[in-house]
Amino acid sequence: MGSIYFVSILFALIGMLVSYRLKAKFNQYGLVALRNGMSGREVAEQMLKDHNISDVKIVAGEGFLTDHYNPLTRTISLSAAVYHQASVAAAAVAAHECGHAVQHARAYPWLMLRSRMVPVVQFSSMLIQWVLLAGILMVNIFPNLLLFGIILFAVTTLFSLITLPVEFDASRRALLWLSASGITSQQEKPMAEDALRWAAMTYVVAAIASLVTLVQYIFIFLGSRERE
Repeated sequence: MGSIYFVSILFALIGMLVSYRLKAKFNQYGLVALRNGMSGREVAEQMLKDHNISDVKIVAGEGFLTDHYNPLTRTISLSAAVYHQASVAAAAVAAHECGHAVQHARAYPWLMLRSRMVPVVQFSSMLIQWVLLAGILMVNIFPNLLLFGIILFAVTTLFSLITLPVEFDASRRALLWLSASGITSQQEKPMAEDALRWAAMTYVVAAIASLVTLVQYIFIFLGSRERE
């Protein structure tokens, strides 16, 4: 049990470092004015237009780096710094979120699978903490409770792993379009790539942490079975 706490703390610290680095990169490239002067909203509108997508709304959201695409409402929410700014960072983030809209429009398999998993993951997330805790405490009396918790945790881990190709592909689409459309110049392109690379790292760390923790729970369960 102690090892699980150690791994959780370790990856929490790594996650904080990556998040800090991402914010630093966004702030850095947020100060670099986009050569053509287009705001994040205008970049998003142009990318959707170029991909013949007319049923997706672009709205101004709240918070910092809270940008996301909602496939249920077909809405791209851009944080204020992205929606209004005409910077390299804003262009990269706006194009990335549009990348998800393009995935949806093209029925990208990983995004479709991820969307179908959302209700199951939401259900698992409500129970998982308490089921795992009870399963650990009663592992020698009722080991199947821990097994149920592991299954729930495996669902969330699978969701984290499936998120990786979705995020990397959205960034790939964004960067290709930014370059092909001339939105970013040769000097601006590496900055946009760097910003999206650090954004992707947050998902990588979360997926690895979830996978390692899952393996540890499995070992605890197998160890309890051997003692029977």
